[in-house]
Amino acid sequence: MNTTELCDRLGERIGFLTPRLRDLGGRPRFAGEVVTVKCFEDSSRIKELIETPGQGKVMVVDAGGSERCAVFGDMSAATAIRNGWEGVVIYGYIRDAEPIAQMDLGMRALGVVPMGSTRRGLGLTELAIDIQGVRCQPGDYLVADEDGVVVMPAALAGEALAAGA
Repeated sequence: MNTTELCDRLGERIGFLTPRLRDLGGRPRFAGEVVTVKCFEDSSRIKELIETPGQGKVMVVDAGGSERCAVFGDMSAATAIRNGWEGVVIYGYIRDAEPIAQMDLGMRALGVVPMGSTRRGLGLTELAIDIQGVRCQPGDYLVADEDGVVVMPAALAGEALAAGA
């Protein structure tokens, strides 16, 4: 399943994230069930979630687009890989760009800043979030490749797979 075929086949029934998200990981193509996090300048919930099994899943994080700190770094990426996560999409910033670029993890974020976030136990998981005007709900399906990132309800992903998109 690639993003251009999905857009051609499903059109307005899916959402696509704008090109502001940069491809920063070592795996440009990834897909999986959406698991959501909403946090602001606090990586506590991200750290907790990546410690859980992530096979077939993509973490989608609404970090509020804050440029003041990164909510994800190379240690988090290593943990995500160890636990089988397909990828991470962050409406926010990461750090440790060079090592993350070499890791077998899909990674999209707005960019890179050197300052790390705090961990005060704040943030929420498993709720509907909006990223760049696209509604992302737990259980949705996300596909990322060199052409972009699309998000769709799981039922549409099943339809697209059956149709050979």
